[in-house]
Amino acid sequence: MIYLLMACILLVSCQNLNRPSGKMTRVERVVSGQTIEIADRSAAVPVLEPIRLIGIQAPDIRQKPWGEEARIELEKLTLGQEVLLEFDVQEKDRFNRLLAYVWFGGKLINEYMVKEGFALAEPDFPNTKYMERLINAQERARLMGLGIWNPDQPMRQTPAQFRRQIGNRE
Repeated sequence: MIYLLMACILLVSCQNLNRPSGKMTRVERVVSGQTIEIADRSAAVPVLEPIRLIGIQAPDIRQKPWGEEARIELEKLTLGQEVLLEFDVQEKDRFNRLLAYVWFGGKLINEYMVKEGFALAEPDFPNTKYMERLINAQERARLMGLGIWNPDQPMRQTPAQFRRQIGNRE
C-alpha cells in the first residue's frame, strides 16, 4: 500500500514538469497566420509588440486563399485571449519580433496551426523544443489533405517561394 501511495505521489509530481512556463499576455491583434501582437505595457505609452510563432511558416497573407484563412483561424483562436508565451533559445528574429510558442487552453497553438493545415512546420534553429511535434502535426495534415494540403486546392508554393517571386524577403 505504501508503494502504491509513493508511486501516485511520484506521478503527480512529474506532471508539473511538462507544463510550459513563460509570460502570460493578452493578444491585441493578429497580423497573419504566424504573427500576433501584444501590448507592451512597460513603455510609458503602451505599444503593440509583434510575436512570431516559432517553428511554423504560414502562407503569406497575399497567397490566396490560404494566407487570409490562416490569419482568420489564428484570430479565432487567440484574439482578445490571455495566452502563455513560451520562449526558446533565441528570443528575437532579424525583424526584432519576439519568437514564442503560444499556448491557450492547454493547446500549443503553433502545433494546432500546422495540424489543421494552416501552416507548414519549419525548423527554426536554434529554437527546436517542439520541432518533432510540429513535424508530426504536418504529416497528419498532409495525409488527411487538410488546408494547404487539400488535393483539390493545394498550396503550390511555400510562403518563402511566394515572397521571393513577388520580391519580398520576410
